[in-house]
Amino acid sequence: MSEREQFLWVEKYRPHTIKDCVLPETLKASFQSFLEADQLPNLLLAGSAGVGKTTVARALCEELGCDYIVVNASEDGGISTLRDKIRNFASSVSLSTDIKVVILDEADYLNPNSTQPALRGFIEEFAQHCRFIFTCNFKNRIIEPLHSRCTVIEFSLTKDDKPVMAAAFMKRVESILKAENIPYSRDVVAKVLLKYFPDYRRVLNELQRYAISGSIDDGILNNLEEINLLHLVKTLREKNFTEMRKWIAQNGDNDPNRLIRTIFDAANTHVLPKSIPSLVLILADYQAKVPFVADQELNMTAMLTEVMAGVEFKD
Repeated sequence: MSEREQFLWVEKYRPHTIKDCVLPETLKASFQSFLEADQLPNLLLAGSAGVGKTTVARALCEELGCDYIVVNASEDGGISTLRDKIRNFASSVSLSTDIKVVILDEADYLNPNSTQPALRGFIEEFAQHCRFIFTCNFKNRIIEPLHSRCTVIEFSLTKDDKPVMAAAFMKRVESILKAENIPYSRDVVAKVLLKYFPDYRRVLNELQRYAISGSIDDGILNNLEEINLLHLVKTLREKNFTEMRKWIAQNGDNDPNRLIRTIFDAANTHVLPKSIPSLVLILADYQAKVPFVADQELNMTAMLTEVMAGVEFKD
């Protein structure tokens, strides 16, 4: 295990078996059936950020003893990657099993006009000894030819699933905090979990951040909203579109009007005075659209893209 994996709780305590993954029983049974059959189809795993898609993909490979690589499509998903990294891996013979696996993480960032169609050809070319697992937040951004070549599994929670999964992950979190010797308030941990649920990765990252102070108690609660906003401001100032999109995905369960108001209230702190009028006009325009748009994420992305392009932030 690398130094990074030893330090980051999300890596250090990542489950290595399907049994240990926090999943609804119906999902767990589906993945367990692949293990029992000792067969792995091409998979498209879809669901919101942090619900365990990549963890499941890796656990399947590890339990089946497959050689595998993980490619982050949001950072390294161009045609050159397909031609080099993926082709070299997929075309070589595995020394451990008959099947090798390419895990394409955040595959909805892949270009639907060039990279995704190329992958269709790769799936067919290496079908005899290589499988592909795609993970994505939004399956509608994956082209239909890839859908048809994969078993599509959605990481969705029913109303009945949510309290069961939250309770199961609470037990996991408490075991991690005890293993790390971090004193904590159970009520505070529960509030953090419920704020970000079902983004398990975000819960662990936030708790690890707060644990640096030595304990997790009521003192962290007043900082939650400001910390989130500071990260957004940083992405806007640096014009980092990819990180901005991730921020939206992580905060998509919040009321759009509340997010807009939070940005407005922080304008004097983070925005240059000459840009505040432009920011206000942008926020007011997109807030007026909130009740009528079909896709709130798209509306928020458009708003923050306009803010990124037309507003100047303080250093």
